[in-house]
Amino acid sequence: MVEQPSYGDFELKRFLGMTIEGDEPGRARGRVTVGERHLNPNGVVHGAVLFALVDTAMGKAVMSVLPEGRFCASVDVQLRFVRPASDGEIVADVEVLKQGRTVVHLDARVHDGEGRLVATAAGTFAVIGA
Repeated sequence: MVEQPSYGDFELKRFLGMTIEGDEPGRARGRVTVGERHLNPNGVVHGAVLFALVDTAMGKAVMSVLPEGRFCASVDVQLRFVRPASDGEIVADVEVLKQGRTVVHLDARVHDGEGRLVATAAGTFAVIGA
């Protein structure tokens, strides 16, 4: 028998120090406390950190609305950078906009610890499984 994968923990999430929370269906929040490992050579949070945070929080939001035995995979995530962040906490708030039978559309806003908008994102996830 194949064991269902654990979506709550994986190596990249641990490395980046991400926390993903959300009990409300169709919503999720991801957090990262910025440290040296998150910065690019210019001293600001690397875009890939923001992408990983948004993509992971989007996955959590999608999984919260899928029936047992179904899974999701990112199809398209568009991330728009608004301002750099260099310290404190980064928070990504995600919401499912439309859940279809085969795809789910999402929206995200990323803020720094002072509430300033850092990035916005739109995502489409495929629904897979039985």
